[in-house]
Amino acid sequence: MESATSVFLASKMVGAAAGGLVGALLAISSGKEMMTVVGQTVFAAGLGFMLPNMWLSMTIKKRMEAIRNGLADALDLMVIAVESGLGLDAALLRVSDEMRTVYPALAEEFQISTIETQMGVLRAEALQKMAERTGVSEMKSLVATIIQAEKLGTSIAKALRTQSDSLRTKRRQKAEERAQKTAVKLLLPLILFIFPTIFVVLVGPAAIQLMDTFGAGGPLFGR
Repeated sequence: MESATSVFLASKMVGAAAGGLVGALLAISSGKEMMTVVGQTVFAAGLGFMLPNMWLSMTIKKRMEAIRNGLADALDLMVIAVESGLGLDAALLRVSDEMRTVYPALAEEFQISTIETQMGVLRAEALQKMAERTGVSEMKSLVATIIQAEKLGTSIAKALRTQSDSLRTKRRQKAEERAQKTAVKLLLPLILFIFPTIFVVLVGPAAIQLMDTFGAGGPLFGR
């Protein structure tokens, strides 16, 4: 989209103006001093100016993660397509058609690379552009493997299968790493919310009974 840059810059300006206006109105309605009003207005304008950047950063990370998750499955389909007799370009196009609904971002990148090759761009150059656009290290490794296999004349299907196995191993290791981090992340909510509740449930009845016993003239308060 050619106007994407203009739209993004316009959204930053609109966000700054809206944030500054809201900050000024809130400060004035609260009866703050002029310097405080100016400070809150500038802070709110700066926050509104940076919100599009935050949204863009989150969108980029989400897209990269989606491409990374779908790459191993796409490679499996590419291996089947290449072994069935299709060329690499035709295999990329077929995989993009098959995975359009499941992994649209990855399918779009495959389709763009295929179209560039059909328009006369060298395959290696089109693949390198795809790797640069995605920014995913696994995609860069895949492109390097394909280019190296074409230069050496080795089997592309075998290279793709090896790369697919490597990607699946990395994805399993990342899943195991996330599972191990889950216990650490759950520790703080357990300490703040779960343990106090358990403590009240276990100790509460005994504490109430002791209070009733000593409060009714027991040996502690009956002297």
